[in-house]
Amino acid sequence: MIPFRILLRVASALCILLLISGCWSSREIEDLSLYVGLGIDVGKETAFEKDIAEQGGTYPKKNYVTATVQIAPGFTNSQSSQQSGSPSSGKTSYSNEQLSGDSMLQIFRQFALRRDRPLIGHHLKVIVVSKDIAKKYGLDQLLDFVLRDNDIRPNCLVLISHHSALDVLTSQDPSRIPAFYLTGITNNSYLSNKILDPVLLSKLDAQMQSGSSFLLQNVLNSHGEDKFSGGSIFDGKTTKFIGELSQTDLEGLSWLNSKKKGGVLKTHNKQGFTVVYEIKKKKVKIIPKVVGNDISFHVKTESEGWLMEDWRSPEEEEKGEYLRELEKDFAELAEQQIRQVLYKLQHTYKVDVADFRDSLRIKEPKTWKKVKDDWDKIFSTVPITYEVKTTITNPGSSTE
Repeated sequence: MIPFRILLRVASALCILLLISGCWSSREIEDLSLYVGLGIDVGKETAFEKDIAEQGGTYPKKNYVTATVQIAPGFTNSQSSQQSGSPSSGKTSYSNEQLSGDSMLQIFRQFALRRDRPLIGHHLKVIVVSKDIAKKYGLDQLLDFVLRDNDIRPNCLVLISHHSALDVLTSQDPSRIPAFYLTGITNNSYLSNKILDPVLLSKLDAQMQSGSSFLLQNVLNSHGEDKFSGGSIFDGKTTKFIGELSQTDLEGLSWLNSKKKGGVLKTHNKQGFTVVYEIKKKKVKIIPKVVGNDISFHVKTESEGWLMEDWRSPEEEEKGEYLRELEKDFAELAEQQIRQVLYKLQHTYKVDVADFRDSLRIKEPKTWKKVKDDWDKIFSTVPITYEVKTTITNPGSSTE
């Protein structure tokens, strides 16, 4: 008779084997096409599509959108692609493929008719939507398929391209995969207050569902080089593009957001020499005030930083009254930036993308319930006062 102890060991071993046997529904990665970037542009048939259509290879559709999928790695030398990285290693770093139509799902199924390996979106890193198509259709329409598809993870970054999304997803650097490069730029936000906090697909979905107006990072392109610059404003009710903020506007916006770190202020001293202040710490307090039906805000911002450049010649030690004057100049410059961006938000676009709503919702919940459905319109008439205090805690190591 087999001892009970041995039977127990055999049963335990079988259980462990079942648990570590892996996923039986797995597929070899070599058999898949992983796309890491998705671009959405105004519909325009490619030369490939036109040629295929002339041969009768089309289907009923209207060319509302053109979708670009960035596949990494790309093709071998023997294969061709519309846009791709260097083929020096025998395999391009990425390839871009485009198709047009009036349904994102239908477009993706059309890819299945021209590729020997299925497209898989599990590793999608970035979605780039062109400004032009975001004016015509709401983001909730353009991204509806992406939000429903379980193959696509909701932690991919969403960006707005000033011109073509395809251009942003195209690089002249053979070692660079644009989708990875774009996500990497967001890691520099601690160095510059001109970079918005990354907006992932999941966060964007929540913003669209809430009906609040929102801001997305702009990306520009020139000859295969990308650069973040400014932000695009979207209306909360239509989720369509309605305008842009410049780099300076984003600097002004950062003075209203305690989460934003980093950034510099550049001005000129009385002698006309350049002086630069780098922000190291910042506190922001937005105080809502409600009197009857009247709502107002006061913003109090305090910053500590270093004097990182002073072009005075001959060089002198920075101390005392000179530093106090510079602190005042930097504070005035920050207030000027706040004034500029608030004017655009309240009078040009009439939307609250600076999240004043959050302060009102938290500190005056009863008032918020009354005004939340028409907040953007009310926000455009609300008085906002502000004060900025900058302190130079260190004149830099060169004069120590």
